[in-house]
Amino acid sequence: MPSVDPLQHQAVQSLYAEHHPWLCAWLRKRLGCFDHAQDLAQDTFIRVLLQRKAPELREPRAYLSSVARSLMIDRFRRRALEQAYLETLAARPEALDVSPEARLMIIETLLEIDRMLDGLGARTREIFLLAQLDGLSYVEIGKQLNVSVNTVKKHAVRALTHCLLAAEA
Repeated sequence: MPSVDPLQHQAVQSLYAEHHPWLCAWLRKRLGCFDHAQDLAQDTFIRVLLQRKAPELREPRAYLSSVARSLMIDRFRRRALEQAYLETLAARPEALDVSPEARLMIIETLLEIDRMLDGLGARTREIFLLAQLDGLSYVEIGKQLNVSVNTVKKHAVRALTHCLLAAEA
């Protein structure tokens, strides 16, 4: 972990002391679980510490709730992906013995793909997924979505370009 200057340390310490109980209560209302709220509050303060913005915060509760909301969304996305992956495994007729390491790699890859596609519009994302996951042709996608093949191609190119640029970053 990078070193923290004394001013930063003091600012985070004060922020924590003043707002930790409030943030835990705020998160508990949204998550319905005290333990998960405590964990997410801790993650929020770690993020604040690493971002080194504590000394300059004008509206600490707004900032903390924004960081916590972002972490909560990430946690929900991860759980949804994990659940979808586990449901897919359960639906497979043959028994698969996937090691915990392989499972983690698959989930991390799915999360990275989800992040990569996050910047796409809904239509572009849908066309990309229909082509890449369902293996549909541009003509089939056009018929399914009631759009022209040229529109499908434009969205496919936009999606592929976005993915290539995201992969290079």
